[in-house]
Amino acid sequence: MVFSKALGIVNREELAKEIAQQTFVRTYERLAYWRGDSLGPWLAAIAMHLALNELEREKHRMQPVPATDEYDHDREVLLQRMEQAIELLPEQDRQIIRLHYYEQKKTDEIARFTGLTQTNVLVRLHRIRERLRRTLGEDEEINRIQ
Repeated sequence: MVFSKALGIVNREELAKEIAQQTFVRTYERLAYWRGDSLGPWLAAIAMHLALNELEREKHRMQPVPATDEYDHDREVLLQRMEQAIELLPEQDRQIIRLHYYEQKKTDEIARFTGLTQTNVLVRLHRIRERLRRTLGEDEEINRIQ
């Protein structure tokens, strides 16, 4: 039933298998929230939400980046300076930046990966951005490329 629900939404067997597995893991993790009603509808709802979330993630990954035919030297220089500034950050801060911006991980995933709390990840991201802004000294330019 869980697999069928996922397959009906994502239309890909391998992905539906992964979602079915995630559904049971998620169900186990959240067993304390189960109200004791019939388990089937709760499993189906979790599978549906996971499948829809996966479709949403895929949609965002597949959105085309607006093409610009013009080479913007100033933007390229700023990006290089930003990369250099990121390399000067402490290892854990670089890791947080890479996970968040390059790998598109959400703060809860970063928290699990780094062993920090989600709140701590949010605070660290804010502080890292502020440090980079001060290091580069060009608030408007940095905001323009983010």
